[in-house]
Amino acid sequence: MPLFNQENGVLNVVKQKNFPLERELQQLVENNLEEIFNCKFVSSEFYTGSIHSGRIDTIAISEDNNPVIIEYKKEESSSLLNQSLYYLSWLEDHKGDFQMAVNKQLGYIDIDWSNIRVICIAPGYKKYDLHAVKVMNKSIELWKYKNFENGMFNLEEIFINKENNKCKDKVVRIEEKEKETPIWTYERIANKLGTTSLKELLEEIRDYTIDLSGEVEEAPKKLYIAYKIAKNFVCIECYKKQIVLMLKLTSKELEKYKEVGRDVTNIGHYGTGNFQLSITEMNDLEIVKELIKISFENVGG
Repeated sequence: MPLFNQENGVLNVVKQKNFPLERELQQLVENNLEEIFNCKFVSSEFYTGSIHSGRIDTIAISEDNNPVIIEYKKEESSSLLNQSLYYLSWLEDHKGDFQMAVNKQLGYIDIDWSNIRVICIAPGYKKYDLHAVKVMNKSIELWKYKNFENGMFNLEEIFINKENNKCKDKVVRIEEKEKETPIWTYERIANKLGTTSLKELLEEIRDYTIDLSGEVEEAPKKLYIAYKIAKNFVCIECYKKQIVLMLKLTSKELEKYKEVGRDVTNIGHYGTGNFQLSITEMNDLEIVKELIKISFENVGG
């Protein structure tokens, strides 16, 4: 569907335009990394050494402290996917180099290597690439951009590997094995809950959250379960006697809901978000749904 400009009740198609240089697309995304993907910028044109002899367009750290690789093309090209996989392979073997780059730019961060995000940004993808990425067991994200003459810029998720997500009718269970990097699953976090009623409450929250949109991704971490679109909008921690949710609210919403939770903007906490809500029983479900929906909309859902 084209984009229209409305003026005096008349709709006029807004034409698309491409970037004269690929570097302009890269700079636009890098300058807005936190707004678009909630990532912290680490380095641009990151040199991979004389053996690999390449330069990663952008490296960053996600809000969950996962490594992020971003590659761009201003034209549709199969080389984008190949380059991204090449750099992913390099990064898996050169974790120390990445850690040093992070330390230099951001100070020491305890990097979570359980999930390396690879983000590809292009105006389109060939059908062969779309098929290839679907059968890969890699955390590859394909994003399609549109740049318009009126200054608007749109990013649309084309594909994100959601193999570990819970769908409505199926749960993909991962066999946990002895590995250098542990595999975190929903079940592993949920089993911290001390009662059946809390586990049932968590299931209700999970079903509601995933059903908000087909784009919602479930991402279990070491200490919490994150639900995200481009950004996390709720993180859930499980304890023996309670469930704790971290959400993203505006300043007005923080004031409105201060009686049911607390503002943790300047308080250390696990997960991502500025509002903490602790719940213990099924009667809390309605306020939980209300706040999850608000947080979802606040990150662009």
